[in-house]
Amino acid sequence: MEDKTRDRPRVVVDEPLDGRRRIMIDGKDVGVVVSADELRGVLSRAGLMAADAPIDNPRLIEWHGGGPDDWPAV
Repeated sequence: MEDKTRDRPRVVVDEPLDGRRRIMIDGKDVGVVVSADELRGVLSRAGLMAADAPIDNPRLIEWHGGGPDDWPAV
């Protein structure tokens, strides 16, 4: 029987805290960001996506406490 369970996303973006969102890649804390552009930069430097790619891919990113359009510090 084939396992149809979807792999968990590699990136977790935690809910906003004081306008910042903590980023985890493969379970490792890689820091905080305050905008979608900063997140794209982090993910681009990590080799996970192009710097101008959309950040709404649920196969790559799991959002907590709001989605890719929720940036209270902006």
